[in-house]
Amino acid sequence: MSHACALDVCCGTRMMWFNRQDPRAIFGDQRSETITVTDRSHRDDGTRSLVIDPDVLMDFRALPYPAGAFKLVAFDPPHLVRAGPRSWLAAKYGKLGPDWREDLRQGFAECFRVLEVGGTLVFKWNETQVKLGEVLALTPEQPLFGQQAGRALKTHWLVFMKGAPHAQG
Repeated sequence: MSHACALDVCCGTRMMWFNRQDPRAIFGDQRSETITVTDRSHRDDGTRSLVIDPDVLMDFRALPYPAGAFKLVAFDPPHLVRAGPRSWLAAKYGKLGPDWREDLRQGFAECFRVLEVGGTLVFKWNETQVKLGEVLALTPEQPLFGQQAGRALKTHWLVFMKGAPHAQG
């Protein structure tokens, strides 16, 4: 992993990665667990196992890396604020806590801190419960461009680029 140039700070089951073992990336998450959920589309017994197995246990609000350590950071934080105790969506994606605005504000700040100047942040958000505009208000950074994966899905992919530090005036 010493040659990793990418960091996924909320990897979960690594579902967005084509190669879930890509040596160019460090996969991080605050959870390391295998969860069995009800999903009749996967096995005869009506269950599916979700494996969350990060390379590094980490909290996206306090990343264990020096400033400027990565060329690319993927930030796909939990997007649910309301979910039942047996929710398979919460098991799969995680759930935000009661201080989710401050958590995401710190998460954005940490992601930009560990990016090198000119580095790229790829941010994924599903606005089923929280609108994208509310989340973007939590960072002073502006995305370069993005894509909405269909109005029904409400999933957005945004790309940010870290600029040079702002001059203090």
